[in-house]
Amino acid sequence: MKVKQKPINLDKFVDQVKNQLIVSCQALPDEPLFGSEIMVRMARAAQQGGARALRANTPVDIKAIKQEINLPLIGIYKENIEGYNVYITPTIDHALAVAAAGAEIIAIDATNQPRPSGDLGDFIKEIHEKTGCLVMADISTYEEGMEAEKLGADLVSTTLSGYTPYSQQLDGPDLELIAKLSKSCTVPVIGEGKYHTPDQVIQALDRGATSVVVGGAISRPQQITGRFVEAINSRKS
Repeated sequence: MKVKQKPINLDKFVDQVKNQLIVSCQALPDEPLFGSEIMVRMARAAQQGGARALRANTPVDIKAIKQEINLPLIGIYKENIEGYNVYITPTIDHALAVAAAGAEIIAIDATNQPRPSGDLGDFIKEIHEKTGCLVMADISTYEEGMEAEKLGADLVSTTLSGYTPYSQQLDGPDLELIAKLSKSCTVPVIGEGKYHTPDQVIQALDRGATSVVVGGAISRPQQITGRFVEAINSRKS
């Protein structure tokens, strides 16, 4: 089965997002804002605020957003598969569904963890051949980023730094990883993961990130509220 998506040129995408913001509009079933109608409104708010591209989860949300919002979209499909820690677009069927829903870019877990899709290079090649979409490699370490580039990923994103047991565990974004990859990679490097403030986004851009994806700090009010409450509760009397 092939799902050939209308391609977006990598250079055109980079021109669109360079030194700009990408907003991730996601909500899981146990979250108050879950539902494609709400995610469309979130995407519209992000567009009105100046976001130059979007990231969304599940074919249902991706399709709904693409019908309403004229911005490039990075699509993912999260699903837990027994026996594997990889859950971001874990198989070719997930990638095909993301492409069919209208995403121009497909993001995949490109960490060194065992994956149900097997060899990472073969997986990237199959996505390219069957969808025509660009592939974004979500990685957690410098070595993974360089390997993903070598295996054919069109973009590298630091999404999973701090979310694998062997990567650097930080409260905020891994700016050191951005700096190292930006100096070594020939493909665009996207900052993502634990960006809570505008200053952190600027620091990533200053270190060479092409663009930065911000999710929870914009689109998950329960997380935003929790950070305020945590700060209040930790305040010294």
